Amino acid sequence: MAIKLHFFVAFLMFTAYYLAEVYSLVEFTNVQCESLDKDFCIFEKCLLKSVNRSYKYLSVSVKLLQLPVTKAKVHFSLQKRLNGYIPFLYNMTIDACRFLKSPNSNQVALFFYNCFKEHSNINHTCPFDHDIVVDKLSYDSINNKVTKMLPFPEGKYMFEMHWIAYDISRAITKFFISIT
Repeated sequence: MAIKLHFFVAFLMFTAYYLAEVYSLVEFTNVQCESLDKDFCIFEKCLLKSVNRSYKYLSVSVKLLQLPVTKAKVHFSLQKRLNGYIPFLYNMTIDACRFLKSPNSNQVALFFYNCFKEHSNINHTCPFDHDIVVDKLSYDSINNKVTKMLPFPEGKYMFEMHWIAYDISRAITKFFISIT
């Protein structure tokens, strides 16, 4: 009888701990890529691939047609879906060349850069004399960063990036995620 009671108490404590713990899950829902200047860049690949029910990844490949790129900026915004998508927390423009030279200069940009840098060839400063690739970025790689390091409330979000070269907007990428 005492052994059953110990198991029951241990089960209750285990259940209470995990029911009290809040878990969030990040999931990609869509990705959209648009080239605004087809003489400068074209998207060769922009896809969200579902391998099975629990594993999705996204891949983006951009062919740069005017090489080398020596002056680049990125305008990014995080938007939450309420009645349409509205700005949520971040809406800023950074000089990409300066940021890649000194990543610790902007902690917000560094947070988002760390989400995809291991799956990308954007790991050096300007000039860029090759295509830009983000390959097989799964939600597992950003789940810990978005839910544990900087917890976001549940909801649907869009991370929009405007790629600017030589002070002209060249491309737009939109990453749609759901946090549950």
